[in-house]
Amino acid sequence: MSFKCGIVGLPNVGKSTLFNALTNSSKAQAENFPFCTIDPNIGVVPVPDNRLDELARISSSKKKINTKISFVDIAGLVKGASNGEGLGNKFLSHIREVDAIIHMIRCFESADIQNVNKTIDPVRDLEIIETEMKLADLESIQKRLEKSNKKNHDEEQLKLLEVALDCINNDKNIQILNDQFEYKLLNQSGLLSVKPKIFVCNVEEHSIKKGNKYTSEFIKKFGEKNTIIVSADIENQINQLEIKEKQNYMNMIGLKETGLNLLIKKGYDILELETYFTSGPEETRAWTIKKNCTAPKAAGEIHTDFEKGFIRAETISFKDFIENEGWNNSKNNGKMRLEGKDYIVKDGDILNFRFNT
Repeated sequence: MSFKCGIVGLPNVGKSTLFNALTNSSKAQAENFPFCTIDPNIGVVPVPDNRLDELARISSSKKKINTKISFVDIAGLVKGASNGEGLGNKFLSHIREVDAIIHMIRCFESADIQNVNKTIDPVRDLEIIETEMKLADLESIQKRLEKSNKKNHDEEQLKLLEVALDCINNDKNIQILNDQFEYKLLNQSGLLSVKPKIFVCNVEEHSIKKGNKYTSEFIKKFGEKNTIIVSADIENQINQLEIKEKQNYMNMIGLKETGLNLLIKKGYDILELETYFTSGPEETRAWTIKKNCTAPKAAGEIHTDFEKGFIRAETISFKDFIENEGWNNSKNNGKMRLEGKDYIVKDGDILNFRFNT
């Protein structure tokens, strides 16, 4: 599986600039006026993983295939979007299709870049976007709970919608739905407000390391857990450089990790994802799965036939695979295990599936 993150925010907060940086492209227009982006831009990016390089080297693989993440640059929302302001309904529909939301927050001052509001206030800006998503959810929930439409939903779906309605109407934290209902059901609900969120505070270069007064205000209100600080302009500059120049420049400005790496780590964390590998002379490949995934489900990521006909999985931990220089030595040294249908795949496992056709 790969996952899709939608970049949202008010107009001119740096969404398209960040998208261009993350996808190393100039696909998204980054002009200085509202609604420059109308149709969403989509970029598919390989997920960097140093473990993949080590495995490919040991297995002398002809090919190395990273797992993927998709970024969607969604046009700027404004107050009243749920009622169609600024083409809002169209933009909100694009958000329904993503697995996680990246909230791009303006935390920089600039006389050159228009701001839809008179002042810089990241807390207010996020609350505008969150309110519009809640209002869109409210309309959707009310329609589905109308007597004529109830018959289209099963008991568990109706219960979810009723709890969500209570949260929105009574200003309760709608994230409690994540504790009460399964991820699959939440995802099928199409509700915007319950999607996992990453907050990206977009700052100027001199604020990258320590942030500024705006990021401090934001973190005080929304916490550090799902918040990262980046400079979209700097990220764009970094991605124009060769690998060696890139590292030198990052060292010079005191940047330890790129925004792409930070976002992927946060994305994997909030979506509860992890990676397993297949490795041999033909190819070494990374596969993304949900945490607590069983071996047959993991096999199904390769092909549904692998899941249906699953017998067992030859399994080696990443550490053992590296220390024993591959499959043969790992097997000879007793480090390869045969795991059955109940085995919970661990992050970094190298797997070879046995199955009936």
